[in-house]
Amino acid sequence: MKPKFTSEVTCPKCGHRETETMPEDACQYFYECKNCKTMLKPRHGDCCVFCSYGDTPCPPVQRGQSCH
Repeated sequence: MKPKFTSEVTCPKCGHRETETMPEDACQYFYECKNCKTMLKPRHGDCCVFCSYGDTPCPPVQRGQSCH
């Protein structure tokens, strides 16, 4: 199955949602909320902000690969 390259990120602080394009072969460790400017980092055990706060995990995880 081909991975999806967009994910809707939800800020845990203000609840703002934004659809973002994910890198195809890497994890994104930082993400700044476009509404409240909070800098998001992955939760413990997650490889990137998309796996922690997005509605779709990053493409490497979708393919069953490890990002750690």
